[in-house]
Amino acid sequence: MLPPRPGVGFKPQHFQALLDDPGPVEWLEIHAENYMGDGGRPQAQLRHLAERFPISVHGVGLSIGGESPLDHDHLTRLKQLCDRLQPASFSEHLAWSSHEGIWFNDLLPLPYTDETLTRVAGHVSQTQDRLGRRMLLENPSSYMAFPESDWPEVEFLREICRRTGCGLLLDVNNVQVSGVNIGYDPAAYLASYPIDLVEEIHLGGHRAEVDAAGQPLLIDDHGAPVADPVWQLYAQVLRHGRRPTLIEWDNDVPDWPTLTGEATRAARLMAAS
Repeated sequence: MLPPRPGVGFKPQHFQALLDDPGPVEWLEIHAENYMGDGGRPQAQLRHLAERFPISVHGVGLSIGGESPLDHDHLTRLKQLCDRLQPASFSEHLAWSSHEGIWFNDLLPLPYTDETLTRVAGHVSQTQDRLGRRMLLENPSSYMAFPESDWPEVEFLREICRRTGCGLLLDVNNVQVSGVNIGYDPAAYLASYPIDLVEEIHLGGHRAEVDAAGQPLLIDDHGAPVADPVWQLYAQVLRHGRRPTLIEWDNDVPDWPTLTGEATRAARLMAAS
């Protein structure tokens, strides 16, 4: 289990600073696909860190929502990583990123239909059976809503958990991004969210733009500090209790003091909850 304290996504340039002074950081997340190779410096660093910190493995390429069957080789490499590392948590995205052997460098949205629900639940169950461990499913950041969707996102996620026994990873930044882009109230979304199924929280930054119609558009780029509206939503979630909380900063990665500053803010909100 991850501690209900702040964590950060590990970046190799922070290795020594992390060891010298972790500050409020009590656990680390890695992207699975960066550690599927054998040996080398990445594996050596990871082994060293795993002796001191609980590790969360976050997958970005399994394509849980894809129409094609899950990639057998990818699942095998993922299992080898988890067997070797024995992480405290494993998670993936409610999204798709491949189709018929073609891989896209993005996490793409899904229509919330009965057909999609059956497919996603099947893929989640297959993943859990293959890995021999429970997984967490992350809510997506969205830029459009599918007219054919007949399940609200929250109920869609709840039903996947009911059918498969998986848990949820709540990305609060994704709630803010999707709310602004699609036009729903992020606070109302969280009020209906099954917080009891949440085992991990993500906080990240986004970029604010304006679309062709002159409307606000948020881009989930993980390249900036956590925005004030996201901190406010996080405080709302903390009313239901503390959860392991990750500061997610993957692009334009800052120096270690800046990253731990974000983790410190999360720790203070936790302490005040």
